[in-house]
Amino acid sequence: MDKRISSADAAIENLQDGATILMGGFGLCGIPENLIAAVRRKGVKDLTIVSNNAGIDSFGIGLLLQNRQVKKMVSTYVGENKLFEQLVTSGELQLELNPQGTFAERIRAGGAGIPAFYTPTGYGTMVAKGKETREFDGRHYVLERGIRGNFAFVKAWKGDRWGNLIYRRTARNFNPMMATAADYVIAEVEHLVELGELDPDNVHTPGIYINAIFQGQNYEKRIERRTTRK
Repeated sequence: MDKRISSADAAIENLQDGATILMGGFGLCGIPENLIAAVRRKGVKDLTIVSNNAGIDSFGIGLLLQNRQVKKMVSTYVGENKLFEQLVTSGELQLELNPQGTFAERIRAGGAGIPAFYTPTGYGTMVAKGKETREFDGRHYVLERGIRGNFAFVKAWKGDRWGNLIYRRTARNFNPMMATAADYVIAEVEHLVELGELDPDNVHTPGIYINAIFQGQNYEKRIERRTTRK
């Protein structure tokens, strides 16, 4: 059972226009840099990207926005990306904004086979517009649908050829849950190690969820906003 593949370009060979891709990361932390670059080279368009936000103008998912490859973003935060904001306000890009906890739970539900769930978050706001609402024990709730993708791109610190993954600190963020919620899951890792090198008790994503894995290269790991103590 060897899930290793030669490169990011080979991993997305079957990616087509109009696909829905779940992309791990929070800002620029833990993002699949190599896979994003491969998508840009491939030139596929009309993509729906499910990601906490779109990085910055010149890096991360921002590169795909520059290339006008994204039709819709499902996110929680516009962030530091001015192009993201401009494309939305001009009508060039569709945006589905979610409260961050709801966003996380929608992906977790999609991975668990739960089609929808009720949450109190967003009731009485624009978030609830057009959605079913119900009252339970005197409290009002909004029905939210689970999220699944055609592909999920996740980035881990270490992985083996079976697809077992370990993430590093806050770079874990949305990656583990996204690895459960797509039809085809591709992992790029900083270190592709031999079987037995990963402590089973420390594996965050079991290989059962991963379809393809490769060792990434030339990680920049940019800092979105550097803050230092005076």
